[in-house]
Amino acid sequence: MKTAVPLRPALRVATAATVAVAICYVVIVAAMVVLVSNKLLQETSKRVAEQLSSAQPLSASELSSRDPIRRDADDPPVYFWQLNASHVVVASSTGAPALPAGLLRGSQVFPRTESVNGRNFRFGSLRRSDGSQLIAAESLAQQAHVRSVLLTSALVMSPLLLAGVFISAFVIGRSASKPIERARLRQLEFTADASHELRTPLTVIEAEVGLALTTDRTASGYRSALQRVSGETHRLRRIVEDMLWLARFDSEPPLPQTEIVDVTTLVRQCADRFEPVLRSRDIDLSVELTGQDLAHVAAAPEWIDRLIGVLLDNATRYASSPGRIAVTVVCSASQVALTVADDGPGIPVGERLRLFDRFHRLDGSGGQGAGLGLAIADAVVQSTHGRWTVGNSALGGASMTVTWPRQRSQSLPRLVAPHL
Repeated sequence: MKTAVPLRPALRVATAATVAVAICYVVIVAAMVVLVSNKLLQETSKRVAEQLSSAQPLSASELSSRDPIRRDADDPPVYFWQLNASHVVVASSTGAPALPAGLLRGSQVFPRTESVNGRNFRFGSLRRSDGSQLIAAESLAQQAHVRSVLLTSALVMSPLLLAGVFISAFVIGRSASKPIERARLRQLEFTADASHELRTPLTVIEAEVGLALTTDRTASGYRSALQRVSGETHRLRRIVEDMLWLARFDSEPPLPQTEIVDVTTLVRQCADRFEPVLRSRDIDLSVELTGQDLAHVAAAPEWIDRLIGVLLDNATRYASSPGRIAVTVVCSASQVALTVADDGPGIPVGERLRLFDRFHRLDGSGGQGAGLGLAIADAVVQSTHGRWTVGNSALGGASMTVTWPRQRSQSLPRLVAPHL
């Protein structure tokens, strides 16, 4: 059954994810720009310091006739200025711009960044032994270009990135919402079905008690009414117990203590408990073990016992009267398979998909049971790493098989005492 998922939760998730990614993206891009800028600035300062060291021995005339220095053809030139002890420029390299007035004071700290004619330069300084000062500078246009390229690339990529994040989060949100929505719908269906199932016996009990209180009856009439009330009370109690078991299973999925159990022994114990029911309906029950190895599985004994009880209960409900039920335990080197077959009407193929749904009953069941037994059985099978196989039996009715991995153990299996 296809589940319609509301769009609004998925849109909220996608929007929140996109905003979070956008914030992270901005922070990462800003950090990257800062790191790259600092790295380039440090490299520029290092180059300027190296050029100052190489130009230290030059005289003022040699410095004035010197062309700007380039380490590589693509690198910006390095310009030089020489200041005397009075902080007056006495020489500068060819093409050097005018030195900013702020650098003519001797109290400046180098290296530093200053603007010259609208362009940023990185300045370094070297004090000579004669008291003069040598200043070198390199343009920061290359660093500005790198920052511009980074920011432009980030700006171009951001719409594509955020659109991809939004679409991906929306698709993932819808996919993740499907099981949640399916569980919500099943919970609503479960609540509605539970209300209906509980209302029926309560209505019968209320009607029987009301009639008994308002109508004079004989002792046998009162006894008959009490028997009907007792029957509905028993049915009500069974529904409540099954619902409580499923509720505990849903809220506490961890398994109880797992042990090595012998499936054959549990089958025989359950068959003994069903003997009165089988006799009353004239049903012949046969139990057969196939295979030489012990049918040991790792599971909680109480759970396997309940699973076998559910399968036998279903078989006795749907078997013919007189009829036959065959229980087979097949043990191989790696697997243990339990099969319960009957000669009833069988299970239609279209019903098998919803066979283990809670409160689902087969058509023609006559209203027997509340539809929780197979849901409990399925919970046990899934939790014990078992696998279902549902088909037609050789007797003409339904065949339900559960297969488990076989456990090899030298220890004795734990047995479960019959429920009286």
